[in-house]
Amino acid sequence: MRPRLVFVHGVGGPRDPLAERNTWLRALAEGARAAGHSRRVLELVQGWAADVQFAYYGQLFGRAQAQGAAPRGDDDGDAAVSDLLLEALDERLVGPAADGEGQVLRHARAQLTMDGIAQGPGTVGRRLLSAANTLLSLPGLRTFGGWASAGLMIGQLRQVARYLGRGEEDSVGIPLDVRVRRCVAQALAPVGPTIVIAHSLGTVVSLEALHAHRGQVPLFVTLGSPLGLRAAVGARVRPQPLQVPGQVERWLNYWDRDDLIAGGPRLEKVVRPNDRAVVPVSRRVDSDGLWVHPAVKYLAQPAVAGPVVESIETLSRP
Repeated sequence: MRPRLVFVHGVGGPRDPLAERNTWLRALAEGARAAGHSRRVLELVQGWAADVQFAYYGQLFGRAQAQGAAPRGDDDGDAAVSDLLLEALDERLVGPAADGEGQVLRHARAQLTMDGIAQGPGTVGRRLLSAANTLLSLPGLRTFGGWASAGLMIGQLRQVARYLGRGEEDSVGIPLDVRVRRCVAQALAPVGPTIVIAHSLGTVVSLEALHAHRGQVPLFVTLGSPLGLRAAVGARVRPQPLQVPGQVERWLNYWDRDDLIAGGPRLEKVVRPNDRAVVPVSRRVDSDGLWVHPAVKYLAQPAVAGPVVESIETLSRP
């Protein structure tokens, strides 16, 4: 039996799962070549090296928001996004910032927390929109493949809040988060040794799904994860306290200093070991370019692709 590899995507609008799967595979192959595994490149690109599944749940969040549109949502949802963004900014401001970046981040933070303006319905949303517009002045967030507008940025970040809100029941009473996890569980089946690579919101979904999974997980890889945002994300993940799922044998967590979403990146500080004494091992990578959050940026890193290919090779041995 070939090794199994499951990709789990993050926030964003509807996408073509097969095209996305192939894009992720090409990025992983690029990283494998850079890591000295050139002989595996063709096998990865063609999908021969492993049985590759792309766990897709984007359709459950509805249509992507029109570019430039104001985010639709209630005050509670906007407050959750504001808390997430505020914690991410605080994490980013702890370390050294590039020229001019610190001033932008501090200004956005002040907009999120400002006093003295009229209170009432929509106040949090207006603050959030102002802060998002300020953040989009940072290189890469708007003009180099990032968010095209503040509305799109907030709309996509709201997916994290919507998932963790445990609401939005369908016609038979099943909440959104349960339906999302079912998509991941379906990709994880049938039970067998499976490498899981998750990105952004997908790291939250995968962590919860793996707690209910009974198959062997030799390697769990998280990319650009918000799990380290203790108040806005970590405290709302189930089960509590945060713990490595029992079936996970190794967890590698990758973060980029320029990834605004990967706040509190060292997950070993906030996630307890499982019964195997497995803890997350966080590693920093530095991607080229100005927009570093996409999964393909991480997958093309040799530090990410190398361990994945080596795990595939180990599972392929008789």
